[in-house]
Amino acid sequence: MKISSLLIALLAASIILDGCASSKSSSAYTRGQARKESTVKNGTVESVRLVTIEGTKTPVGSVAGGAVGGVAGSNVGSGKGSVVAAILGGVAGGVAGAATEEVVTRQQGLEILVKLDSGNTVAVTQKADEEFKPGERVHVISGAGASRVTHIE
Repeated sequence: MKISSLLIALLAASIILDGCASSKSSSAYTRGQARKESTVKNGTVESVRLVTIEGTKTPVGSVAGGAVGGVAGSNVGSGKGSVVAAILGGVAGGVAGAATEEVVTRQQGLEILVKLDSGNTVAVTQKADEEFKPGERVHVISGAGASRVTHIE
């Protein structure tokens, strides 16, 4: 397999992995969250901190990497040497693919502490695609196993 073919395969695997990443945005809802009732509480942002949301760790990355590594390794040597190289390439590719998946799907996030009007304080972590400032009034929407902070319009 030529190096360019290998790079194309790795690029394709990265694109596939990126498509598998679920959004942690306050504006994105899963199919399971649609048409379900949510609880809305109002509050005031106390603090905002930048955090990292870990990437996904599914079998997709290791399987894709293992396949690419196995194919690449099978082109090394001949006979039993080719088989051994394919196995080693598959293992190395699987490890690299899993690590690549985690890095590609990693996101910058915000940990938002909100003092609710009830007096309780909650922390919500979500994708850093909106700006929140201490003192700002917000909604905390909770339901279907997820919470999000949104601006009061």
